[in-house]
Amino acid sequence: MDDPEDVYPPLKLLEKLKSYEGRPAGSGRGRDPVNAPMIRHWCEAMGDTNPAYAGADPIAPSTMLQAWTMGGLSGPVGRAAAYAELLDLLDSAGCTAVVATECEQEYLRPLRPGNVITYDAVIESVSPRKTTKLGTGHFVTTRMDVRADGELAGTHRFRILKYAPAKTYASTKTQEPAKSDRTGAEGNTARPRPVVNRDNAGFWDGVARRKLLIQRCDACAALRFPWLPGCGGCGSPEWTAVEASGAGTVFSYVVMHHPPFPAFDPPYAVVLIELAEGVRMISNVTRVAPERVRIGMPVELEFVRVDGGQLLPVFRAPAARAAR
Repeated sequence: MDDPEDVYPPLKLLEKLKSYEGRPAGSGRGRDPVNAPMIRHWCEAMGDTNPAYAGADPIAPSTMLQAWTMGGLSGPVGRAAAYAELLDLLDSAGCTAVVATECEQEYLRPLRPGNVITYDAVIESVSPRKTTKLGTGHFVTTRMDVRADGELAGTHRFRILKYAPAKTYASTKTQEPAKSDRTGAEGNTARPRPVVNRDNAGFWDGVARRKLLIQRCDACAALRFPWLPGCGGCGSPEWTAVEASGAGTVFSYVVMHHPPFPAFDPPYAVVLIELAEGVRMISNVTRVAPERVRIGMPVELEFVRVDGGQLLPVFRAPAARAAR
C-alpha cells in the first residue's frame, strides 16, 4: 500500500484542503420547533432549576443552541457534499481517526417555544498539518449560523482533529513515562495541556499562584464550578473569584484500566470531588492506591507539577488511609 505522504505530499494536500474553506458544510431545518418538553428534559438532565426556563413564558437555555439543529438517532440532516468530500480526502491521506477538540457558541437572542429553527454551516478553516500526542493531522473548523423564524439567534463553531493515529501505543512507551501522581510527589508525568480560554483563564491564573478559585455570583451569591461566564441560577454575568478552602470529600469515582493512554499509568482513579463550599470538580486523588478510593473519603487540596512545569490541582487522601 502506498504511503499517504507519497500520494498526498503535505504542501499539495494542504493546498487542496484549503480550497474547501468557505464552502458549505450543511444546512437545514430543525426537526422540531423549540418546545417546552425538550427544555424541561434538558433542564432535568442538567439539574438547572432557573425559573426562566419554566412557567407560562419560558425561554430555552442558551446552551441548547445546537440541540435544535441535531438530527437525532437518524443521523445528521443536510450535510453538504463539500464537507463529506473534505473528510474523505483526509481519510485517503491517512487521517482516518477523529476527535472533537473545541466548541464555541455566541448567543444573540433567546429562543422561545414555537420558534422554527433553520441553520447554515460553512467550512471556516482547515489548519496546516499539526502533530499531537494522538497523532498527526489537520484541525477542521465549521461555523453554523442558527436562525429562529429567520432571525439570527446564535453562532456555533465546532472544531475536530482528523489525524493519522500514532503507530502503536507500544512505540510511545519507548520513553518510559513517569509513574502517576498517586504518590503526591511533583514529577514530570506527560499529560495533555489544559485548554485555557477567556472563560476559565482566571481559574488557571489562580492555580499558578497555588490557589483554587471558584466563582461567586455577585447578584445571588451562588457559588459555581467549573467557571462560566454567567450564573446558572439567576443569569447574572457579574461574579467574584473566591478562594476555596481545599477541603472536600469523594462524591463519586471511576478507576480507569482501559484503554491505556501514554500520558497516564493505569490503573488510576478519576474522582468527582465535592468541595466544602458545595461545588464539585473532577480531579485525581493522590497518596492512595486507586482500589482504596471510596465515596465519602475526606481529601485535601495539593498542587503537583507535571511535565513542562504545568501546575495542576489534585487532592490527597489522609495519611492514615494512604498507609492502609
